[in-house]
Amino acid sequence: MITIIAGTNRSDSMTLRTANLYYKILSEKYQDVRLLSLEQKPVWERGAEMLALEQEFLIPAEKFLFIMPEYNASFPGILKLMIDNSDVKKCWWYKKAALVGISDGRAGNLRGIEHMTSILHYLKVHVLYNKVLLSKINEEIDSSGDLVKTETKTMINQQVEEFLKF
Repeated sequence: MITIIAGTNRSDSMTLRTANLYYKILSEKYQDVRLLSLEQKPVWERGAEMLALEQEFLIPAEKFLFIMPEYNASFPGILKLMIDNSDVKKCWWYKKAALVGISDGRAGNLRGIEHMTSILHYLKVHVLYNKVLLSKINEEIDSSGDLVKTETKTMINQQVEEFLKF
């Protein structure tokens, strides 16, 4: 199973729009793909809802695809809270991950991707070397959630193919 994690709890976000785009692409190529949006998820404590989320999305996943917006030169705290409140050994150890950074600016959340890579390595997660950085995200995806630029489609499809082989 592959779990795509939309790494913000902000409603109507470009992060979720990007995650839906990846969900569509991956679902056409792989049978068991799930999308976890952190919107309205109480991941800040290890309660019943967090345990249910673990059971449905995290523990059974073999691979994770993180879609992460840039927040203050890193990624959203809600994503770190989810990781911190999970059963680290069951959810993360020896699994695989791919990373996608998005931003309104020009770096595509490069710093956040580097930060998350370090955290995932600490959690014994193998991280795909091909990290996609989507800068000026509002110019990349239209209001219906479709990619605008051919080069970006090519880049994302290449990452997906490599991730499936990973």
